[in-house]
Amino acid sequence: MSDQEKKTGRERGEEWWSTEIIEMRPGMIRLRGYDIRDLIGRISFPATIWLMLRGELPSDEQAELLGIALGAAVDHGPQAPSIAIARMAATCGVGINSAMASAINVLGDVHGGAGEQALAFFGDIAAAMDGGRSLEEAVRARLEKFFAEEKGYVPGLGHRFHPIDPRAPRLLELVREFAARGVIDGRFAAIADAVEAEVARLKGKKIPLNIDGATAVIYGELGFPPPLTRGLFVLSRSVGILAHAWEQSQQPDRNKGPLPREWLWAYKGQPKRSLD
Repeated sequence: MSDQEKKTGRERGEEWWSTEIIEMRPGMIRLRGYDIRDLIGRISFPATIWLMLRGELPSDEQAELLGIALGAAVDHGPQAPSIAIARMAATCGVGINSAMASAINVLGDVHGGAGEQALAFFGDIAAAMDGGRSLEEAVRARLEKFFAEEKGYVPGLGHRFHPIDPRAPRLLELVREFAARGVIDGRFAAIADAVEAEVARLKGKKIPLNIDGATAVIYGELGFPPPLTRGLFVLSRSVGILAHAWEQSQQPDRNKGPLPREWLWAYKGQPKRSLD
């Protein structure tokens, strides 16, 4: 009989959802080994996020920089698909949780995933530098590959509304401040600057870093892997989603669709025809 077969039903049940994240039993909760009573009131929400995801507590400055990135991307207005969906869902009579879930479910590759893509792109360049290439060589090679094999926009650059995304320069300014203090090394900021400069050279015009690229820089500097970047964006944008869902729920609109009632869609199908 194998060791697995010798285990009791309770032992198998306890192993079924084994986790290193939380230990809990009546009267006791520990997160990553820390008693919840010791954490409450002593560490910030960004520090709690870090602890849950990474297993160890960050420094105060690391937690501060993480909070800065999370705070920068909370909202971009009702024209953003996720926010519009949250508001429409709220008018359909569902609760806050359903309105938020409806919105969060559309944070995919096109709307919400650009930060992950940007950090993966910057990470490819960092890996090439680790392999011995200079920053300029690594950036040039990655962009050549992108334009030869991939489609769309260079991740982390450009914005369909803002000629210059007002959030990005401020975030990069803060990244440089934290690098000067030794909290981070500034490597991903240098990569982002070099990508922006090389794209400007190739295109003949500057396409500035956007919020996704700027937050990707911060998450990269703090050591988060690209897939977690999307999850962190979901956490951030959930704040705006909640605010809009709540605001809409307090208004009298019912079944509020994407257009005012007096505006209808363009029909481009068959003209009127008779069944006979």
